Amino acid sequence: MKIAVSATAPGLDAEVDPRFGRCQYFIIVDPQSMEFEALDNSNAMASGGAGISTAQMIASKGVEVVLTGNCGPNAYQTLSAAGVQVITGVSG
Repeated sequence: MKIAVSATAPGLDAEVDPRFGRCQYFIIVDPQSMEFEALDNSNAMASGGAGISTAQMIASKGVEVVLTGNCGPNAYQTLSAAGVQVITGVSG
């Protein structure tokens, strides 16, 4: 299982970024092995459609669950269509 967390920095000790589509990084973690990958979100500065583009990028990485503060409706719909569970309200 892979879990993606929207993050403010590229490490396991980073704070959760409250924004999904415009967060700076994603930390993709395999909780069983604790192996992780820090992924730079190239869509953070997009002029429009950041949520959908970011959702497509995350889904293409084989992520099954996303933890974030907030996820817009278009990104949520894109993730849900790809079978990715979205958990919002996460902080810390």
